[in-house]
Amino acid sequence: MTSLNKTKEYAIKEVLETVKDPEIDSVSILDLGMVEKIMVDDANVSIELLPTFMGCPALEIIKKNVEKAVQTIDGLMNVEVKFKNNPPWTSERITDEGRERLKEFGIAPPPKQFGPNGEWHVDCPYCDSTYTTVDNIFGPTACRSILYCKNCKNPFEAMKPISTLM
Repeated sequence: MTSLNKTKEYAIKEVLETVKDPEIDSVSILDLGMVEKIMVDDANVSIELLPTFMGCPALEIIKKNVEKAVQTIDGLMNVEVKFKNNPPWTSERITDEGRERLKEFGIAPPPKQFGPNGEWHVDCPYCDSTYTTVDNIFGPTACRSILYCKNCKNPFEAMKPISTLM
């Protein structure tokens, strides 16, 4: 890849930082770990994204937002955005910055570790208490559950952990 293409790839990553998850507007698709590959060939760009969940209703919105953002970069004519399922997205792909942004939004990030039987636990995003329980495994979207903090008495959402190791 030429240095000019490296410069374009850097510019693409910068604008992708502005593309937020439509349902969680505090975290970018980069911080969610959705960006798998960026390929630049002169004025042509191909971006491969990993959906956080199959059938996510926000995928078309994300695709359009990526195209719109990348088209603001001078010298890029064609932008192709594709969703891939291999490798599968896992919650381990969320960056530390993304984990902090989720907490700021009131969503507990998925755990980094799992129990011996695949069980998981998250701390309250409001008070950091470990004294939490799952209220409903089914949340407002397929990627989230509803939990309850017994310390600060707040309900909250948590991103479900998705791992290839489970």
